[in-house]
Amino acid sequence: MNAPRLSLLALALSTALPVLAQEAPKDRSQLDTVVITAERRAENIQDVPNAVSKISGEKLDVLASGGQDLRFLSGRVPSLNIESSFGRAFPRFYLRGYGNTDFRLNASQPVSVIVDDVVQENPILKGFPIFDTAAVEVVAGPQGTLFGRNTPAGVVKFDSVKPSHKQDGYASLTVGNYGTVNVEGAANLPLSGDWAARISAQSQRRSDWVDNTAANAATPKTEGYRDSAVRAQVLYEPHQQFSALANVHFRDLNGSPRLFRANAIKRGTNDLADGFSTDTVAFNGVNEQTLKQTGGSLRLKWSLPGVNVYSITGYEHVKPLSRGDIDGGVAGAPGIPFQSETGSGMNGHRQLTQEVRLESNTAGPLSWQAGVYAFDEKYTIDNISYDTTTHVDVDHIYTAQTNKAWAAFGSLNYAVSPDLKLRAGLRYTKDKKDLSTTHAGSGGFNTSTGTSAHTDDGKWSGDLSATYKIDATTNLYARYANGFRASSMQNASAFAGQSQAGPENVDSYEVGFKSELLKRTLRLSGSLFTYTVKDLQLTAVGGSSNATRLLNARKATGNGAELNLEALITPDFLVTFGGSLNNTKIKDAALGVPPGGSLNTAPFGQPKVYPTVLDPIVNGNAMVDGNALPNAPKWTANLTARYSIPLASGDEVYVYTDWAYRSKVNFFLYEATEFTGKAVTEGGLRVGYIWGNGKYEAAGFVRNLTNQIRVTGAIDFNNLTGFINEPRTYGVQLKAMF
Repeated sequence: MNAPRLSLLALALSTALPVLAQEAPKDRSQLDTVVITAERRAENIQDVPNAVSKISGEKLDVLASGGQDLRFLSGRVPSLNIESSFGRAFPRFYLRGYGNTDFRLNASQPVSVIVDDVVQENPILKGFPIFDTAAVEVVAGPQGTLFGRNTPAGVVKFDSVKPSHKQDGYASLTVGNYGTVNVEGAANLPLSGDWAARISAQSQRRSDWVDNTAANAATPKTEGYRDSAVRAQVLYEPHQQFSALANVHFRDLNGSPRLFRANAIKRGTNDLADGFSTDTVAFNGVNEQTLKQTGGSLRLKWSLPGVNVYSITGYEHVKPLSRGDIDGGVAGAPGIPFQSETGSGMNGHRQLTQEVRLESNTAGPLSWQAGVYAFDEKYTIDNISYDTTTHVDVDHIYTAQTNKAWAAFGSLNYAVSPDLKLRAGLRYTKDKKDLSTTHAGSGGFNTSTGTSAHTDDGKWSGDLSATYKIDATTNLYARYANGFRASSMQNASAFAGQSQAGPENVDSYEVGFKSELLKRTLRLSGSLFTYTVKDLQLTAVGGSSNATRLLNARKATGNGAELNLEALITPDFLVTFGGSLNNTKIKDAALGVPPGGSLNTAPFGQPKVYPTVLDPIVNGNAMVDGNALPNAPKWTANLTARYSIPLASGDEVYVYTDWAYRSKVNFFLYEATEFTGKAVTEGGLRVGYIWGNGKYEAAGFVRNLTNQIRVTGAIDFNNLTGFINEPRTYGVQLKAMF
């Protein structure tokens, strides 16, 4: 289904519905209660013994208004960072500095992404667009006793708006610079009896806005995209004791991969190079990206005497291809040691998941949950090399991988008294992976460490927590949790042999408070945490031999603090603030990685451009003991402020601004002046008018208001190749509620 058809579908759905009576106005003198499902039950966020943040409603709409992919969530809650070297197709998540920089299609991430109760394990699945979304919840720390698959760093949870018997919906149209057109709509469809249905669609489009000045460029312009998605849900609820919710979704992306820019970084600094231009590049390769994703799920619930029974079955299939000019330049340009045009795709992907969970539903001091989880995934990765002159594929490395896992988990909650509640959880995980690699073509293939591998891991993990109510306004909590991530494997390539990293284990400790003060006009929460990861899985990217390999660090630690604040200063003025301090450190005196700039030759007669390595060099390796984890900012902060001007007619004018800050980060395991990303501060401004009893809205917006351009990632070649954040975007949005 192409973008125009999805656009028309979204508009048709919304305009076909009758206007409903206005709902009762909400109380503007108090903050709304925040209900979350971080512990698989609907609960007040104040009562959950965990660091949880939620983004929903208008805030989610504002952040997404410019058409950016889900990386717009980065920094919008404490300790969350999201980045990508693939663009819209492959986000990498970090919580409290704990994540994974691996860019390969079978990379394992310690932050689990869950969409509508289904784990999205492969990193390509994690980029599904955000639209018609009820809430995004971010839960920090190990969560294995409640959620399936790889959650040692935490969970980012997306919940779609569910079908209901109301005949309502919405339509939204955004037009902006760079030829941006975003159309989104959703509607509950009128069905009779016990059935309800909802269909949602989104189409995002942007023109190619970067000109390629290279002679006879194979890709004259780039950085545009067409990204369309649709979701259909059907609910069957014949009585209160049973419900069935079916979900089918589809995504079609055709656009540009991450744009690598040769010599983007000024030698000896982390500044942009002199004369750097955001809207021009010079490279001679082909840049293109396509992705098709299809999935579905079936969620069944039986309410029996004393227990609720849930069955959640999920299926996902994705077929991506991302191809790019990796060196980011042309032959003969300064610092280009060699030309590289590569691509990676996936064939035959299939993920099946099944969860069965029991949940107590009786009153009393004791409540519990227990379940089993099964995971089955298989796919073949095609790593492709192209002739840099003819752009014809000349080499393929095929890697077939299967992953089968199962787990049993459970938790107990016990109210010792009205003020003291205890929780304990336990999980056993069994995880097996098989990998085999074959080669076809004229390129090299390093078989020194074999072409196949197998892993078989099993581990117990668990958590303990307590919540104590000081008074009617404030709760204290403490939590210990242990998490586990199974072994990872990576295939052999032309430059490096097959590699493997063993399982990692994390112990996390956290204390915090949650308060609602000043007659519920001020909500304040905070936490202190510390964690230790043993045998941390890391990825050494690039370097002297252009090899990417997995390895284990003996240990890594993290500690810090987080704060969330919501203040209703007046009924018409709302301010929110979030901030975090994260100290992360690799602790392995023997761990070294080869830094960039160590190649023995420099083709095309050009000098090599070395990074300025700040770590000690031992036998050609940069020793990384004591370094912060990659892409782990020490400080993050976010701020929003909304000021409303009610009109005598009942209409409303408002001003909304939002800001996010993160401090500097290391792009790689080793530290180098050029590969230290500068601090980034991005802000947005939105001015809107709401009328028709809240049914209609028109707004103008600006994203990256100050047009601050920073290098946000790099390629560890010899030519200081980097990529940047999005420049300033602006536009207008029209939205109608029906």
